[in-house]
Amino acid sequence: MYLAYIPSPSRGELPLGPIPLRGYAFCIIIGVFVAVWLGNKRWIARGGRAGTVADIAVWAVPFGLVGGRLYHVITDYELYFSEGRDWVDAFKIWQGGLGIWGAIALGAVGAWIGCRRRGIPLPAYADAIAPGIAVAQALGRWGNWFNQELYGRETHLPWALHITSDEGGRVPGYYHPTFLYESLWCIGVALLVIWADRRFKLGHGRAFAVYVAAYCVGRAWIEYMRVDDAHHFLGLRLNDWTALIVFLLAVAYIIVSAKKRPGREEIVEPEADVPGGPDAEAASPEAPEAEEPVEGAKAEGTTTEGAKAEGAKTEGAKAEDAKAEGAKAEDKDGATAAPKAAGEDKAAAGASSKSAPTARES
Repeated sequence: MYLAYIPSPSRGELPLGPIPLRGYAFCIIIGVFVAVWLGNKRWIARGGRAGTVADIAVWAVPFGLVGGRLYHVITDYELYFSEGRDWVDAFKIWQGGLGIWGAIALGAVGAWIGCRRRGIPLPAYADAIAPGIAVAQALGRWGNWFNQELYGRETHLPWALHITSDEGGRVPGYYHPTFLYESLWCIGVALLVIWADRRFKLGHGRAFAVYVAAYCVGRAWIEYMRVDDAHHFLGLRLNDWTALIVFLLAVAYIIVSAKKRPGREEIVEPEADVPGGPDAEAASPEAPEAEEPVEGAKAEGTTTEGAKAEGAKTEGAKAEDAKAEGAKAEDKDGATAAPKAAGEDKAAAGASSKSAPTARES
C-alpha cells in the first residue's frame, strides 16, 4: 500500500467549447512565452532592443517544433511506419513526441535566419535565451504528466508516479517520475546559467554552451532510469549516446571560444547603440538642428562686427598718437624760434647804440 504518490490526471485535455485544450500543448505554449519573456529581459540588459527576442522567436519556434517532431519520428519510426500503424499519427504532435535534440538543432536554424535578417550575431542571441529555454523545457515536461508518459522504473518512494492508463503498452503501477526529475533539473540548469553568466561575463555563445553541457549531464542519468522502448547501441540508449556526444562538443566549444574570443560582446544589436539609429532619430527633434546654423551665423556676424569695432578703436588710437606727435613737434619748433628772436633783438639794440655816438661828433 502506498501512503503517498503523485497521481496522474484522469484525462489529458480540458474541453473549451468545440476546441479542447490539451495539457501537452498548453505546457509547451506556456514554456515558449516564459522563454521569450526571460530572454527579452536578458537581451535588453545586454544592450539590445525590446521585442527583438520575440521577433526572432517567430522564426525559431516553428523550426524547433518541426525539428523536435522529426527527431522523434525518425528515432521511433516503428511507432508510425511499422505494420498495423497509421503514418498519419506522425503529424499528431499533441499526442506527445518531441525530441529536444532536433528541436534545438532546427530551432537554431530558424534563429539564425531571424538574426541574419536583423544583423544580430547568433551567439549573443543564444546566450540571452539559454536560461529561458531551460525553463521552457521544465514547463514542457509537465505535458508528459498529462499524457502519462516519460516515467522510469517501478518504485515505492513517496513521490512515485501512479500510472493508471493501459494504452500504448503501458502497465498501470507506481514508477519513478522521470518527467519531474528532468523538470527540476532544467530549473537548476537555468539558475546555473544565470549565475555563471553574471559571475564570469560569458559571451560569444558560451552561456548557451553551459546550458547544453549541464542539460546533457542530467539527461544522461534520467534517460538511464527510463523503461520505455528505445533503440540501444553498445548497451546504452540512443539518447544517452546523443547526450554524451553533445556534452563533449559543448565543453570543447567553451574551451576554444574562451581562448579565441574572450570576454563578452560590447554591442549585441548595432541599431540600439548607433546615435543615428531609429530610436535616436525618433527621440531627437529636428527643429533645433535646423536652427543651429542660423545661430552660428549670428555668432559669426557678431564676431565680425566686434572685429570691426576693435579696428575702429585702433585707428582712433593711431590718430590720437599722430596728434600727440604733432603737438610735440610744434612745441619743439616754438622753443627753437624763441632764442632766435631774442638774439635778433639783441643785435638790433647793439646797432642802435653804435649809431647814436657817431651822430653827436659830427
